[in-house]
Amino acid sequence: MLAAQKGVAVSHELPHGLPHELIERVSDARRRSDALFNLLRADAFYERPIPERHRIIFYVGHLEAFDWNLLSGRVGGLKSANPEFDRLFAFGIDPVGGGLPTDQPSDWPSLNAIRDYVNSVRNTLDENLADTSFESMGWPTPCSSIARGGYELSTLLNVAIEHRLMHTETLAYMLHQLLLHLKVKQTDTPILTGLPVVQGIVAIPAGAVTLGLQRSADSFGWDNEYEAHTVEVPAFEIDRYKVTNRQYLDFIAAGGYDTRAFWDDDAWNWKSAQRISHPAFWKKKSRGWVWRGMFEEISFDEISLDWPVYVSQAEAAAYARWAGKSLPTEAEWQHAAYGTIDGERKTRPYPWGSEAPNPKLGNFDFHRWDPVPVNAFPAGQSAFGVHDLLGNGWEWTSTVFGPFPGFEPFPFYRGYSADFFDGKHFVMKGGSARTAACMLRPLFRNWFQAHYQYVYAGFRCVRH
Repeated sequence: MLAAQKGVAVSHELPHGLPHELIERVSDARRRSDALFNLLRADAFYERPIPERHRIIFYVGHLEAFDWNLLSGRVGGLKSANPEFDRLFAFGIDPVGGGLPTDQPSDWPSLNAIRDYVNSVRNTLDENLADTSFESMGWPTPCSSIARGGYELSTLLNVAIEHRLMHTETLAYMLHQLLLHLKVKQTDTPILTGLPVVQGIVAIPAGAVTLGLQRSADSFGWDNEYEAHTVEVPAFEIDRYKVTNRQYLDFIAAGGYDTRAFWDDDAWNWKSAQRISHPAFWKKKSRGWVWRGMFEEISFDEISLDWPVYVSQAEAAAYARWAGKSLPTEAEWQHAAYGTIDGERKTRPYPWGSEAPNPKLGNFDFHRWDPVPVNAFPAGQSAFGVHDLLGNGWEWTSTVFGPFPGFEPFPFYRGYSADFFDGKHFVMKGGSARTAACMLRPLFRNWFQAHYQYVYAGFRCVRH
């Protein structure tokens, strides 16, 4: 168990009144978030490494406030020990939305007070969950109860678990932008060199792809993952690998950031106003470009040049236009990742087949802090021979984030997806090095605004 002195409270093991799998998943998610806060030195908690986001201190309280606000009224009608903190830490910020926050460090409670709150929430929830069984709640199943607003306790716990894991990834890319001396350096696994990347195009035949979950499915899904429907995808060609730092350097050298024709109006205005001239994970030094690693600055060399480039959707789309291609739609990406050749099943559970995600198949599930070359995991390729689809960086699509037919918001979290159906957010697929294995499921949808540079997101291009 991780020590609490550098971060937040030590995780408590949930008692065994709930199914073992959920007990372990809640505990593991807490360990993940605690470990990330334990990377911070004492003077780092009130920093704001990304201007559009809250200070780090907000997230120390937010994870427990979310769990409390979600579960307390559904597990014995518990009374809060700190309603002010329940409200203060309830809601985050949508990046690039509504101007930059202006709060000061002095506006926030002390770290010790927030730690006490975290401990109190965990203890109270765990003690009461120990006396709660799914059957005694008397709630209907998710697929039959949306109209009535009732959900199984298992669904709510899955929401709490995945919400925490999403923020653990968000916090990781925030910490990537934090000054190095404010972090406790960790040792990453050895860099994977692999063979030289030979770029290429893969032909994907026409086919039908299923997007979305069936209401009758036993597995958990967020509200935007429903309802299942079929999309016909015409034949197309797609990059075998994600676009690399090496390829993106060519775009910059060709004047990509200065050529108006590669950018739509909103992207050009954003880039010009913010003086954007390179990816946020790159820094210009006297010796040349370096990559902003989690614990050190990494000079571009034959290894890091073959890492995927992390950029905003606007930058990815501009590169694609420069290359005479486009970004894939959500359905195209899904077909290239999970489709099968003639004679096999129509879809695979994962790009590589049915084997559960593990470290030999991709850079995901918290095994590394930084990327690896895009060809490092040949065993993880899809049936069509497309590589690096899960992990090592999310992948931007050209699909505007919106509801599937039959969408219904979670009644206990109505704004989770619906607040972002605004035409400004774009779907991302795949996952990053800091994406939990449970969110590598085929139908999970991530999304961000087009002008947000900080997420672990790359891309690959298609040609029709």
